Amino acid sequence: MAISKNFEHQAAEEKWYKHWLQKGYFHSTPDEREPYTVVIPPPNVTGVLHMGHCLNNTIQDILVRRARMQGKNACWVPGTDHASIATEAKVVHMLRERGIAKSSLSRDEFLSYAWEWKEKYGGIILQQLRKLGCSLDWERTTFTMDPHYYQSVINVFIDLYNKGFIYRGKRMINWDVKAQTALSDEEVIRRETTQSLYHLRYNIEGTEDYIIIATVRPETIMGDTAICVHPDDERYKHLVGKKALVPLINRAIPIIADEYVTMDFGTGALKVTPAHDMNDNQLGQKHNLEVIDIFNDNGTLNETAQILIGEDRFDARKKIIPMLEEAGNLVKTEPYTSEVGYSERTDAVVEPRLSLQWWVSMKNISGPALQAVESDEIKFYPAKFKNLYRHWMENIKDWCISRQLWWGHRIPAWYDAEGNYVVAANEADAAKIYQEKYGKTTSLRQDEDCLDTWFSSWLWPFEVFKGYSEPGNADVKILLSNKHTCNCT
Repeated sequence: MAISKNFEHQAAEEKWYKHWLQKGYFHSTPDEREPYTVVIPPPNVTGVLHMGHCLNNTIQDILVRRARMQGKNACWVPGTDHASIATEAKVVHMLRERGIAKSSLSRDEFLSYAWEWKEKYGGIILQQLRKLGCSLDWERTTFTMDPHYYQSVINVFIDLYNKGFIYRGKRMINWDVKAQTALSDEEVIRRETTQSLYHLRYNIEGTEDYIIIATVRPETIMGDTAICVHPDDERYKHLVGKKALVPLINRAIPIIADEYVTMDFGTGALKVTPAHDMNDNQLGQKHNLEVIDIFNDNGTLNETAQILIGEDRFDARKKIIPMLEEAGNLVKTEPYTSEVGYSERTDAVVEPRLSLQWWVSMKNISGPALQAVESDEIKFYPAKFKNLYRHWMENIKDWCISRQLWWGHRIPAWYDAEGNYVVAANEADAAKIYQEKYGKTTSLRQDEDCLDTWFSSWLWPFEVFKGYSEPGNADVKILLSNKHTCNCT
């Protein structure tokens, strides 16, 4: 008998994968067998799968198939993530190529294009997983913008708000001037960058004396509200309590002393710009300094800057140097290498700024999460990551969860004309809560912002089992009865 030397893998793979699906081999329902559940890390619908996804999903497939062979009730749940910032950036780029500006569209019009993108690339991703031969339970496929998932995200927001874990406040954020949205710390990529360090002369009010500061951001001097020196620095002790004049605009600002300043860095004198630097903001709060925001959302200078109004921040940097030189305030320029934050999503240089956003208060929430690891209820492999996790939890900061985007889960807050607000799942509930709280009725508008993608993603291991919060849900009851059930990769 002749034996073919050529194995036609494409025909064989298609035949057997179709057979497996028809037989329902990948679908799982709770029963008496030991459960083994893997919830797929949902790929972002920003494009197609890459080699990293291929490796990751192959490992998951091996683990799930091994569990089935061991007689366990194996369940591998598929799905995709809407990825707010990244996907919106892709859609904006797609529209730009079609000659359409996002600013020319209504919210609903833009979202129709976003769903078009999702249907194209989300569908490709799921087909790619099939081509890999992944033994996923396709009947459980979930997308983070599915109605049931969307509602769960809103319910959790409302629950955390009512319990005091979510609040609205004006704090320092990472601002992406290109996407015009807040970013998390994890979305800021630090790169070592060669810049120029500018030594600038600030005249002391009413005297012939002066003080020199060094900065890489001369375009922000119009937002200065103090100069800070170390209290033990003999060079400047006689100046503490006096006032310096901001170059070009001649606004008087105090000279203060604080141990935060490093005496041997630069000139030992620090310009303090509380609206445009994270550390300066903390220093400003400590010394009750004025906060002057000189930037618009798009990174151009606003009228508060008094000069170079409307100029992009980097164009302003180029233009202010000859102005300072002509005024006699530029002492010298030298090369300087430091880390600069770039947006992971748009590659724009991130702008630290004060902004009114929604936050999660993390200290109390992180406590039980840390305790679960410290008690070894949850274990890390390799074990060394336990120390890293402890460091994260012990140094955690409040989480900015609002994003100035249209693609995502819209924040369930409703405002009146004066800016008063209530939190509710829908407009009808909002009207009722508003009347109870303020004793009147009025028209309300919903918050324009969406939630950070990770605010929805953290529900993924549970919400993929639709209706997990409903009483008597058999799937979740069995899944959660065994603490070793969920092997989330």
